[in-house]
Amino acid sequence: MKLWQKENTSVSELIEKFTVGRDKEFDLLLAKYDVQGSIAHVTMLGEVGLMTREEALKASAALKQIGEEIENSKFEIGADVEDVHSQVEFLLTQRIGDIGKKIHSGRSRNDQVAVDIKLYLRAEVQNIKNEVKEFFDLLIGQSEKFKDKLLPGYTHLQVAMPSSFGLWFGAYAESLVDDLEVMAASYKVVNKNPLGSGAGYGSSFPLNRTLTTQLLNFSTLNYNSVYAQMTRGKTEKIVAMGLSCVAATLSRLSMDCCLYLNQNFAFITFPSELTTGSSIMPHKKNPDVFELIRAKCNRIQSIPNELILLLTNLPSGYHRDLQLTKEILFPAIEDLKACMQLARLMLSNIEIRDNILSDEKYKYLFSVEAVNELVNKGIPFREAYQQVGNQIETGAFNFDHTKQLHHTHEGSIGNLSNHQIVQQMDLVLQKFN
Repeated sequence: MKLWQKENTSVSELIEKFTVGRDKEFDLLLAKYDVQGSIAHVTMLGEVGLMTREEALKASAALKQIGEEIENSKFEIGADVEDVHSQVEFLLTQRIGDIGKKIHSGRSRNDQVAVDIKLYLRAEVQNIKNEVKEFFDLLIGQSEKFKDKLLPGYTHLQVAMPSSFGLWFGAYAESLVDDLEVMAASYKVVNKNPLGSGAGYGSSFPLNRTLTTQLLNFSTLNYNSVYAQMTRGKTEKIVAMGLSCVAATLSRLSMDCCLYLNQNFAFITFPSELTTGSSIMPHKKNPDVFELIRAKCNRIQSIPNELILLLTNLPSGYHRDLQLTKEILFPAIEDLKACMQLARLMLSNIEIRDNILSDEKYKYLFSVEAVNELVNKGIPFREAYQQVGNQIETGAFNFDHTKQLHHTHEGSIGNLSNHQIVQQMDLVLQKFN
């Protein structure tokens, strides 16, 4: 059954299979939002006289029942039904008769899909935000817990300066603050109502788009009907950019964990049940979880580019190309949530080695400390640098690298500024309200 099919016409089975693609698979994710959009639409139709108030109430009640079936996993799209919109309208007409045939007045599948995707993405951006906040809280907690555990800092993968696990965990926590800024921007774009734009050129019916905006709790609407349709694809791309920022942080963190677990570093370890082994090497504890997080998150970082290429050179108006945004973006959302959940599990169970920096190979970490000590005694920095550099070159460097470090400025080993980072996160979270 197709909403657009006329009597005595048929479509090639091959064409139908190709054009429907994976739509039904992803339409199930949109089902409850299709019902929400339809309830708002019929309520508005009842207000403007395109349905009677009684008809609108009857249709809303039946739609709510369908919504409950969706929530209880009792909804499916029939084999002979084209999409979720057709299935909902078919069920409604089956249950309340000709009233169900009125609900499409003043809308097109174009704006119906657009509002479904906006509602779905709005909910999923909130879900991502909640996952990020939970992960952020863990990182801040671990930063405080392990703030006195020192580890080598690296530049160019060369031993550089002393760091700490407090500094390391806190760095990724603050990275998530900026990532969530981008997600908040995408939330603002998502939270606009395209319903009522029809096929992209409005309607001669006296629709009340402000009312459906209020009923669906959108912050505002996409006013221009042409642009409302142009947000298809663009909205998905903007959300994907937010996802890619979070994914980049997770990927980099995962790479660190893979290195730090390596026996040549041996900074951290995990319980055996969270790592995997080798089929022939009995000593192995492989960081498979972090390797897969890294891979999945790197793939997520490619999603904005994939959507950009999909949308390139499309003129205004709707085009079937936009159907493919769902199969590009929707799985990425699920992957990112899973990656954050697994990263949280792993880092909740991390074990950190004591006295890492007591190893002789890390003594040059303290060369800057030696320079600074000379500067504190009144020697100009460049001269102090030359003195210590010459000692290192001749092998005479013998700085006591077991002494306490005295880093006091904001964001340093001795002053993590985690409280301020938490305050920044709280300000970003307010943007999702």
